[in-house]
Amino acid sequence: MDRKEIIQAVEPAILERGCFLVDVTVSAANDIEIVIEKEEGSVDWDDCAAVDAFFHARFDQDVEDYSLTVSSAGLDRPFKVLKQYRKAVGSKVDVKFRGGRRLVALLTGAGEGTVTLQYTTLEAVEGKKKKEKVTHEETFSLGEINSVTPYIEFDK
Repeated sequence: MDRKEIIQAVEPAILERGCFLVDVTVSAANDIEIVIEKEEGSVDWDDCAAVDAFFHARFDQDVEDYSLTVSSAGLDRPFKVLKQYRKAVGSKVDVKFRGGRRLVALLTGAGEGTVTLQYTTLEAVEGKKKKEKVTHEETFSLGEINSVTPYIEFDK
């Protein structure tokens, strides 16, 4: 079973649930993982169960042995597709750049191969003794970035 065949088979069920496909992986041992995200709101158990049932109805485990996991993209996984970035516009994200730099910023835009981030830094301002907060908004190429994940804030 190959990735392309799986995508074509399950896409109708994913779309029917108001979701989109984030990733499909197939291991050498035929362990299949389908990762989905909801267009609006969050993926729930019923979404995963519906995609799972749809898949099992099309691929007979007696004919081809496989294991299947259907899950949501989750808060700890990096974004993989443009729809995830666009869904997150207006929320805080944790960005890890190539070279080690890390930035928590507001995602203000997402395009094909780019993200726009708004962030605040403390900077020396001429004529002032104390550093002041300065807000920046910059567009970065995804080629400059290792990963972008939702930023999770815990109340203190």
